Amino acid sequence: MIDTALIERQVVSKMRVVHYGEVLTHQREVNAMLALVAQETERIESRFLEPACGTGNFLTEILERKLRVVEGRYARSQTEFERYAILAVSAIYGIDILEDNVCRCRDRLFGIFERHYTHPFKNTAKSKCRGAVRYILDRNIIWGDARSLKTVGDNPQPIVFSEWSPVNGNMLKRRDFTFRNLLDHEEIGDGPLSSDLGEDVFIPMPEKEYPLTHFLEFADGDKD
Repeated sequence: MIDTALIERQVVSKMRVVHYGEVLTHQREVNAMLALVAQETERIESRFLEPACGTGNFLTEILERKLRVVEGRYARSQTEFERYAILAVSAIYGIDILEDNVCRCRDRLFGIFERHYTHPFKNTAKSKCRGAVRYILDRNIIWGDARSLKTVGDNPQPIVFSEWSPVNGNMLKRRDFTFRNLLDHEEIGDGPLSSDLGEDVFIPMPEKEYPLTHFLEFADGDKD
């Protein structure tokens, strides 16, 4: 028997289905698919990209799982919690062709972070930490078209993702890569590198690198 109520919840409008193929993934399907990579969803630094993220049904569940791990391990130390919570957020990436979906996805991800952050640190939560998370989400959840590899709007540009890597404890290293470069297998030197097993290894080249920055200082000034 077809669950018509479920179908209605998964469709925002018929127009969006026709023009964009938009059908929201139900929580049941999200959980079933993530069960296939359950160990990775609970690894704080493991990166996930959803090229048609919608409002974030997959990404919010992944972040929820990561932050439960962070809270379980680091709730006794605010600095450690903040560091690893930001690392968890920085590992979440998404693209969507609809601007309202992008805004909603960012807000949902921030809301999950905020809930986990204020639970153990209600009276000491820092605006700088919240600002750093917002800053990262603005760069990781992109209004774009994964098929054209470009942003959407009046002046489409190549989609660029930032990699946020922890260095020396409280510092983060930001490197920007074009989405196209991440997808291409470019040859390096005289040929592709190989692993010990003889498999090709692809090392993308960043478009831009930034100075090491304290993980709470990113929102203090846009360095683009």
